[in-house]
Amino acid sequence: MTAYIGIHSQIVRNNRLSILYLLSFPILILFPIWGTLYATLIYEVEGSNKVLAFYETNREFIVILPYVLAGVAVWFIIAYFGNTTIINAGTHAKSLSRTENPRVYNLTENLCMSIGMTMPKLQIIESPVLNAFASGINEKTYSVTLTRGIIDALDDKELEGVIAHELTHIRNRDVRLMIISIIFVGILAVMSRVLLRNMLYIGGKRKSRDDNGKGSGGVAILVALLLVLLAYFFSILFKLGISRKREYMADAGAADMTKNPRALASALRKISGNNNLEFVNGEMKQLFIANNVKENKFSSGLSNLFATHPPIEKRIEVLENF
Repeated sequence: MTAYIGIHSQIVRNNRLSILYLLSFPILILFPIWGTLYATLIYEVEGSNKVLAFYETNREFIVILPYVLAGVAVWFIIAYFGNTTIINAGTHAKSLSRTENPRVYNLTENLCMSIGMTMPKLQIIESPVLNAFASGINEKTYSVTLTRGIIDALDDKELEGVIAHELTHIRNRDVRLMIISIIFVGILAVMSRVLLRNMLYIGGKRKSRDDNGKGSGGVAILVALLLVLLAYFFSILFKLGISRKREYMADAGAADMTKNPRALASALRKISGNNNLEFVNGEMKQLFIANNVKENKFSSGLSNLFATHPPIEKRIEVLENF
């Protein structure tokens, strides 16, 4: 059973985790660049001297480092501050006014008042499937988005539990943390493709003029590709692990906020098997309360390792024993 550790402790831990993300992802981005330089220079220095290649790698790495960091910073700033527009466009979310649905507004407003929280914007996705998500980076952009299906299918207590779950994501800074992880993994994905294309071209040129028969171009390409893929692989695992953990924390926060964990458990049971928004891409689906098309309580450990969410049946079990 996953233990509930308290709202304040969750917020503090997530803030620390955000700092670790900011430190670890740049390292994952820079590591394959350094490794690529080293794998290339080891064949170009006199006598393939490893010590000399190490120092030459550091020298060239320092030269290109400002350009790499500037490019990553520009990408990050644009994606970070433009995430609301990107998410709304990708999910087809539209504003939901109080006059359009006073029920949802009243439930959200009452929950926010009970915990002294500024009420986020409310949005709706016109889809019959059952799902919801929170997004935004500050009070100006925080929003809770619900599908038409989840609003119509759940009773007030169940819908209150879902809204409380999303408010907890906002309160715990989860949405900011996930946006950071999605941006950096996206940078690594694009970088791996660009590096691969460039290395194949450069490596082919180098191999064609290699008179020593060492096949240096092929080895350099292989090493560089391995480093890039390793960095990308571990960044995905780290991101997915945080995504799964934050769902348990948000469930616990919602149970604490509403004092009715069984209502959220009932909502999750209705959501199970009917939560797939086909037009939403995989990265954005991590933000939703559920992303399990086929639920399986006894899923293998390997499949769970690559899942964005823990099995709904397991979350229901935790809530019913809360």
